Amino acid sequence: MQNMLTIISSALCRITGKNVLLIDLSEYVNLTSAAAPALARTQRQPPKPPPGARVVVSRSFADFTPQATFDIKKCDLHRLEEGPSQKAELTREQGLQYYRTMQTVRRMELKADQLYKQKIIRGFCHLYDGQEACAAGIEAAINPSDHLITAYRAHGYTYTRGVPVKEILAELTGRKGGVAKGKGGSMHMYAPHFYGGNGIVGAQVPLGAGIALACQYQGNNQICVTLYGDGAANQGQLFESFNMAALWKLPCIFICENNKYGMGTSVERASASTDYYKRGDFIPGMRVDGMDVLCVREATKFAADHCRSGKGPIIMELQTYRYHGHSMSDPGVSYRTREEIQEVRSKSDPISVLKERMLSNNMASAEEFKEIDIEIRKEVEDAAQFATSDPEPPLEELCNHIFYNSPPLEVRGTHPWSKLKSTS
Repeated sequence: MQNMLTIISSALCRITGKNVLLIDLSEYVNLTSAAAPALARTQRQPPKPPPGARVVVSRSFADFTPQATFDIKKCDLHRLEEGPSQKAELTREQGLQYYRTMQTVRRMELKADQLYKQKIIRGFCHLYDGQEACAAGIEAAINPSDHLITAYRAHGYTYTRGVPVKEILAELTGRKGGVAKGKGGSMHMYAPHFYGGNGIVGAQVPLGAGIALACQYQGNNQICVTLYGDGAANQGQLFESFNMAALWKLPCIFICENNKYGMGTSVERASASTDYYKRGDFIPGMRVDGMDVLCVREATKFAADHCRSGKGPIIMELQTYRYHGHSMSDPGVSYRTREEIQEVRSKSDPISVLKERMLSNNMASAEEFKEIDIEIRKEVEDAAQFATSDPEPPLEELCNHIFYNSPPLEVRGTHPWSKLKSTS
């Protein structure tokens, strides 16, 4: 270890032009132990740095717990004899990845809020902050080749499905470098195996059932995750989709992200029954803590195994919460109190819950989390710079990509002498 630190110190000296002393604290870890004061007097002390040197503290990965098992909240079950495990294993690498994913989505959404208030982002804009554990947990439990379709609160899933932050923010600002080339906006973002982003309430649910039918028809052992909100849960097309999916045993996970309010209406005022996981009647269901990334991951793994084994569809209700209003035009405090929002933030915030778990089990250090936060802030700031400087798509590209694969065709404009062309 000491040889390695010497090499790194030499490299840093060449780069910075300053004396740098790296200290491996693993040998001196007992110096801070209250239980071993006598040992502290006999152990070798860390070397003193030369005058003018900058000290960089190195902590060995061996100091951290590589894996831990956590108790998680039991799921409420419907038509299931047993549900997901109440214990979840988490490796250090997984934990840091989940933290980075959720924190990136949080920072990205806060930046979108800022750009909207500056009138750089226009139109509809539904933010996902508060619900990050849903997107991160689902993605951790399915394969990249599986399929996912959601409603208009889609920024988080666009990111977890592999789209960079800068392409998401550029789409929000209507720029050429956006994921949909600046022509989709907040509600219409797409990626391989990700079908949006749909603006019509509940309309994505029958589409998701259709994607699951394609998976079954092709026999590729893939599944479709079909998401909707509590506000869409009373739509008739949901129940039509449930019926067909059950009849044909489609490999579809129907997930209701219950964030307690459909626009400005609480679930209690909108639904005669708020047990959304039972709404499938003849379809098994689970109610899951949607503020805990491990609960979401374990429940989604269980649901995916259910679908892949040929048992047909399953319903999940994720109990979650959004910090912003329904959209940017909704201040979010006319139908709920600021105290209610603050209580959820202080007791159930998905990022804080994961962070505290890892810190209390010595799976990471506070400094490590700070470094990740700094990296994410820079990534989001760079993305925002791109999203505000990238050019808007030119008028001649307005009608491109109407069809997936066809020869160029003329498109009628708003008046007879307006000639536009569409190319695939």
